[in-house]
Amino acid sequence: MGRLFGTDGVRGVAGRELTPELAFKLGKAGACVLKKENKRPVVIIGKDTRISGDMLESALAAGILAMGGNVMLAGVIPTPAVAYLARHYQADAGVVISASHNSFEYNGIKFFNGKGYKLDDLLEEKIEDMILSSVDEASHVTGEWIGRRLEAEENAADLYIRHLLETISFRLDGKKVVLDCANGASYKIAEQVYRSLGADVTVIGNKPDGININAGYGSTHPENLQEEVQRRGADIGLAFDGDADRLIAVDNLGRVVDGDKTIAICARMLKQKGRLKDDRVTVTVMSNIGFHKAMEADGISVDVTGVGDRYVLERMLETGCVIGGEQSGHIIFAEHTTTGDGILSSLQLMEALLASGKTMAQLSEEVKIYPQVLVNAKICNDFKKTYQKDPEVAAEIDAVEKAMEGTGRLLIRPSGTEPLVRVMLEGNDTEEIRPMAEHLAQLIERKFGMMKE
Repeated sequence: MGRLFGTDGVRGVAGRELTPELAFKLGKAGACVLKKENKRPVVIIGKDTRISGDMLESALAAGILAMGGNVMLAGVIPTPAVAYLARHYQADAGVVISASHNSFEYNGIKFFNGKGYKLDDLLEEKIEDMILSSVDEASHVTGEWIGRRLEAEENAADLYIRHLLETISFRLDGKKVVLDCANGASYKIAEQVYRSLGADVTVIGNKPDGININAGYGSTHPENLQEEVQRRGADIGLAFDGDADRLIAVDNLGRVVDGDKTIAICARMLKQKGRLKDDRVTVTVMSNIGFHKAMEADGISVDVTGVGDRYVLERMLETGCVIGGEQSGHIIFAEHTTTGDGILSSLQLMEALLASGKTMAQLSEEVKIYPQVLVNAKICNDFKKTYQKDPEVAAEIDAVEKAMEGTGRLLIRPSGTEPLVRVMLEGNDTEEIRPMAEHLAQLIERKFGMMKE
């Protein structure tokens, strides 16, 4: 067995890689590690709508209880809600059972600490080492030390909804809003939030059956939302992914508003309200050049990190930055939350829309997103860190960068999980930049491809 924890918890096909036996061991090991801080740790568990959620929830909870931890089951609820509830209840940890935007056969287990942040790498390693070394530390407890299931004094969803509403001070009477809940964890909560604000709400992707999560709906499949916004003549469409930690919007003309545009629009709003600390935002290297140009025009500096919300959050905590995120719509508003939150992000976007006095289309057009072309080059893992030292490759990279100077950019990024190098070009004309990206990728693959192993 290899490394269990990836950049976003433990993931795999439920019943194959992510088995109930592994979930039980994760619960046991997690409780054992947490017990060193608290003799009887309290863990909040939430899940999305996947059919495997019940199985993994039961196994995970049993492992925690077997080691003397107490559990509180929050049921189907967004990932950011678990992070919030861990803080609210002063629990020792929160655990989310979800594979985010992936299809139903996948699932995952992700830990948060008691402050609502993703579990520290060192604690993950301790949990992992305990499982991989097959150490059954202090086997199962007995007698009065066996854990209990705790009952919350309030409904978890109601607590989270109250938290979301406390982050804003406006109403949406007269606004037509279409919500796409991806048949996932937000399928009830998002509608309740927007109806409570007086919006005229239409909801799609809100009939989960255990296997239709993210299937043709949600932030990775906005086509149905685009059609519904136009059909209804809505002011805006808002799509979440399966665990509702991402937001992709659609403007009143049915055009997609991605994470880059949402971050830019909200950063501008925060600056105008005097809430943008140090006039700074944080994004990854994949953020569009159009985003950077828009921020420069607004006098907002941009911190750039590696790909992954974990790295965005780390930089935000270092600098005190209040907004950061990714193109995918995983956006962190540090004034209100410790992780990406699709519904909260949508409320911040609505605040910016109302404050602007413009339509969503007008607001979106103020941030020009340049076309992107992404081409993968299959490459031997041995060369993933050295291919750019090759004179021919280096010369071609230099030629592309000179050709793109002032009008676009080149980004080459080795995959962290596959034998690939990703060649990404941004520019004004897709037809112009695609051949350049393909030529460079073919050169890298020809010289350092799999046949070189």
